[in-house]
Amino acid sequence: MLQQQRSIINALAVNEDGVMASGGDNGSLWLWDWRSGNAFQQQDSIVQPGSLDSEAGIYALAFDGSGSRLVSCEADKTIKMWREDEAATPHTHPVNFKPPKDIRRF
Repeated sequence: MLQQQRSIINALAVNEDGVMASGGDNGSLWLWDWRSGNAFQQQDSIVQPGSLDSEAGIYALAFDGSGSRLVSCEADKTIKMWREDEAATPHTHPVNFKPPKDIRRF
């Protein structure tokens, strides 16, 4: 499942709705459906002005008590809060999920 992210995974967080967030050393933030393994959203973190591009890593992730906001601690010494898009619909954010054929479950 996580091999799609193509970076070293530094942090994982899961909320009660089954959404898993993974943060990589290159600043990539992926949101996954915990049950199916579908990556439904990918975002790259923007480095703070004055920082090097190599300081884009995400070191820690946690969902707040409501499970709708995600807090990230990053290599450029910033703490960012991410929230869900309230206006998102299946038409604006389509999910084209095809399970990978090379994943085996034991």
